[in-house]
Amino acid sequence: MPNKSAIGVLVSGGLDSAVLLAESAARYRETWPIYVRQGLVWENAELFWLRKFLRQIAGRKIHPLKILICPMKDLYENHWSIGRRSVPGARTKDEAVYLPGRNLILSLKPAIFAAMHKIPVLALGSLAQNPFADADPAFFSQWSAALRSGLGSEIEVIAPYRQQSKSKVIKAGRAWPLHLSFSCIDPKGMTHCGRCNKCAERRRAFKAARVEDKTTYASN
Repeated sequence: MPNKSAIGVLVSGGLDSAVLLAESAARYRETWPIYVRQGLVWENAELFWLRKFLRQIAGRKIHPLKILICPMKDLYENHWSIGRRSVPGARTKDEAVYLPGRNLILSLKPAIFAAMHKIPVLALGSLAQNPFADADPAFFSQWSAALRSGLGSEIEVIAPYRQQSKSKVIKAGRAWPLHLSFSCIDPKGMTHCGRCNKCAERRRAFKAARVEDKTTYASN
């Protein structure tokens, strides 16, 4: 990560952004956790667990959670992410969980927030296996340049885990309370369903990392 005084971290409450937040807090003088609400079915559960995680790592120069609103129901309409269809199951490929424009939407309002608060770096927890166009290293470079031009502010969007697997991130973050992260797209109340694409990915990553998975799943 760049050696800067302050960083904004896009947090979803998932494994990757949770570890990214904790590591950022150890490296920067100021860390701003930013969550973007889009009206997706899993957000209440994400925020429930994210707040628990934040309480556990409090006192590390982390600002209070900033929640920004960017509704997507008018665009996604009948998409599974807003509860109109069944979510992709455990055996589906990564492409099945594609959300059009996800990183564009997630980083635009936070970039404006960062510019207004003179935060020079905005970080996302995108991983090596992410196959989508808006997670490519070239995209982040070009997007940073566009934001600097449009905002008139020196801001850089980074994805420090872009060359890493989820299991490697778990290994690096094993000292943090990873059981308080949340990765499910079909939660049962506030609990991981255990059957969706993201739950399956989470379970495989813990197994590959050889780190105990303390997550509670509604279904085994």
